[in-house]
Amino acid sequence: MSEVKIAAESRSEFGKGAARRIRRENKVPGVLYGHGSDPLHLTLPGHELLLALRTPNVLISLDIDGKTNELAIPKSVQRDPLKGFLEHVDLLLVKRGEKVTVEIPVHTEGELAPGGNLLEHVLSALPVEAEATHIPESVTVSVEGLEAGASIHAKDIKLPSGVSLAVEEDAVVLQVLQAQAEEAAGEETAEGEESAEA
Repeated sequence: MSEVKIAAESRSEFGKGAARRIRRENKVPGVLYGHGSDPLHLTLPGHELLLALRTPNVLISLDIDGKTNELAIPKSVQRDPLKGFLEHVDLLLVKRGEKVTVEIPVHTEGELAPGGNLLEHVLSALPVEAEATHIPESVTVSVEGLEAGASIHAKDIKLPSGVSLAVEEDAVVLQVLQAQAEEAAGEETAEGEESAEA
């Protein structure tokens, strides 16, 4: 897991006006909280933060005002719905060796059995518990040769050592659905129209 160093500044101005001023300077307002400490309001460099957040559950080493260093993971990220720029970030304070619960992306590899079957991601991200400095970026699951009706449960996914499930073992993560034939759908519509006329 990658650790990214970011220089942050504590801030004392709050509200929409202050947030707009921060964003105009290509910075992002944020809050660091956790471990029972008072929330710490921060200003973070926009470009560096954007690059760091490309990695899911990135571990961020914050250099705050050049005085204190804290480790954090992103908990909530707000983006502008139209332009996509970062509006605000909530960061969760973590300690080395501490276990945290996060969601990691589920990737698939391989081809389903022939027949036009569809793969449904019931859970697009898998809730797991891992040591804060060893959060896996993702898990990969093979769907090679799976047929309609097959499903992969949380307990079927091999996790790296030190990582455990934070969801029921029997939770369905992926399932294979039978593709609906277009002809059959057309016939049903025709039958429906005939019965409506009768």
